[in-house]
Amino acid sequence: MSDAGAEDRRAEDAPIRVATAVFAGGCFSCVEADLDSISGVIETVPGYTGGTVDHPRYKQVVSGDTGHYTAVKVTYDPSQVSYNELAEKFVRSIDPTDESGQFCERGESYRSAIFVSGQSERNAAVSVVSGAQRALGKDVVTEIRPLTTFWPAEDQYQDYYLKNASKYAGQREACGRDQRVAEIWGNDGPAL
Repeated sequence: MSDAGAEDRRAEDAPIRVATAVFAGGCFSCVEADLDSISGVIETVPGYTGGTVDHPRYKQVVSGDTGHYTAVKVTYDPSQVSYNELAEKFVRSIDPTDESGQFCERGESYRSAIFVSGQSERNAAVSVVSGAQRALGKDVVTEIRPLTTFWPAEDQYQDYYLKNASKYAGQREACGRDQRVAEIWGNDGPAL
């Protein structure tokens, strides 16, 4: 027996192909908010990566003793947004020339980085960083690092910008993040 609609149902029920990317750009709530606003992003998870301590906690990471960066893992639909586009939007939402942190967050754990998995991501990241350097006419210090284990941050940091909207908005404003991005990038800043 033939089911005329079976082929259509299979296409509709087919799972979305997803990919992941990991970016570090200071306040992971700010990075999460910026990346969540991109069409094609399915999920963002604040956390830690790049260091040597298993199951790190926020206070450990920001003390600088773990080697970890505060970062965001992005799950996205590559049919809607490419890795290259995500990396480009990420770099244009930070200060890629600041080697001491990001905005009001200072220290090793707040430095900017693109964590790559494989040569294709590395090539895209190199292209984005080189393009940023040409656009700004300054040295870009955003690192390109191999992806290591990603440790999700504690529950209170997940979706912080949504759960604590007014507090988050005040913190972001006080930190000067958006003003500094506008100074650096002008009209080339993120259209997130």
